[in-house]
Amino acid sequence: MTSRSRYLKVESLARVEGEGALRIVVDRGVVEAAELHIYEPPRFFEALLRGRAYTEPPDITSRICGICPVAYQVSACNALEQACGVELDPPLIDLRRLLYCGEWIASHCLHMFLLHIPDFLGYPDAVALARAEPGLVEQGLSMKKAGNTLLEVLGGRAIHPVNVKLGGFYSVPDPRDLAPVAERLRAGLDAAVRTARQIARFDFPDAELDCELLAADHPERYPIETGEIHTSSGMRFPAAEFTRHVVERQGRHSTALYATLDGRRYATGPLARYTLNFPQLSATARQVANEIGLGSACRNPFRSILVRLVEVVYAMEEALTLIAGYRRPLRPAVPVRSRARTGHGVSEAPRGLLYHRYDIGVDGLVSAAEIIPPTSQNQAAMEEDLRRVVAANLDLSDATLTALCERTIRNHDPCISCSAHFLTLDMVGR
Repeated sequence: MTSRSRYLKVESLARVEGEGALRIVVDRGVVEAAELHIYEPPRFFEALLRGRAYTEPPDITSRICGICPVAYQVSACNALEQACGVELDPPLIDLRRLLYCGEWIASHCLHMFLLHIPDFLGYPDAVALARAEPGLVEQGLSMKKAGNTLLEVLGGRAIHPVNVKLGGFYSVPDPRDLAPVAERLRAGLDAAVRTARQIARFDFPDAELDCELLAADHPERYPIETGEIHTSSGMRFPAAEFTRHVVERQGRHSTALYATLDGRRYATGPLARYTLNFPQLSATARQVANEIGLGSACRNPFRSILVRLVEVVYAMEEALTLIAGYRRPLRPAVPVRSRARTGHGVSEAPRGLLYHRYDIGVDGLVSAAEIIPPTSQNQAAMEEDLRRVVAANLDLSDATLTALCERTIRNHDPCISCSAHFLTLDMVGR
């Protein structure tokens, strides 16, 4: 069985955000190719940003993704505020972090309950899961609703929030507006702890991500809305040095670029964030992590669902802490005046570190933009993970191995629409 040549292909991956395919080639027991084809059409956001006012990127880039728009708004704000030499008032920093907590909760719950859990319980999709396990799905949706409510109150709406601007917000909530949000979060926190204990009983195949890990780092808090960058090999550098270490290249079968860290394959996302920042989690989140057997580090992509649950516990608890200490800021935003500079910004999107760079001209217009999303940073690591899973399971039937390959990719929760970047340009001079 293991010595025969095999060709496995999935034309359109299910339960991932965006359009992708898989191609596996095994020749006489050796994995020749394990490719994640990203064929989502390019969207040219970096080109669209050129010539726009320096105030516009947070709103424009938030349209890149309907699942993690806050990540694009915050990374853009971080880069542009750095370029303009602006620091936010502490209450506005906390409010931005509170908004980001809402996105983490909503995005993680969407992935876990609608895309990922069906893999563990043998259902083809969330509809079948809901028929068989209505209580579990209702619990997940109620947790997601807590995140959505936070986005609505702070961002103006749950999808593509409109209340974020350079220097802060267009308006800030009255503390009384956050009381019903806190009620949902308290119920959601209890549900997240119960769900973590329940899902910890799932069957998790053995696997280990064999690459360097990269995540943001903050001296005082679990990284969400900002930070410097650190890696599992001990490197540390600010956002301004990101592209000195992370270099992108075009792959033949992908509209997303491939990124390497000083020439090496690496991964960003929940596993990296958790493993590199475990001590910064709250006491409750660490207790839940230990109770469900995660310990202080996790490199098994199949167990990423547990890491996401621990992060949901953390985000709900952190949001409740921020709401408890909230006093309406004296001003909703600090003034941001244009400077002819280059700014760099990062934040931790639910799927990993998101980097933005903007060049601002003397006319206050964006002259260049660069956006490196987590999925394109993870593409090489996802393919290597795929290769290892195939090599270790060659005795499975074609159908079973194909299903395992799809599941392997879903472990990483790729956001393919965010990553599409390809442009072939032929210029003929006459």
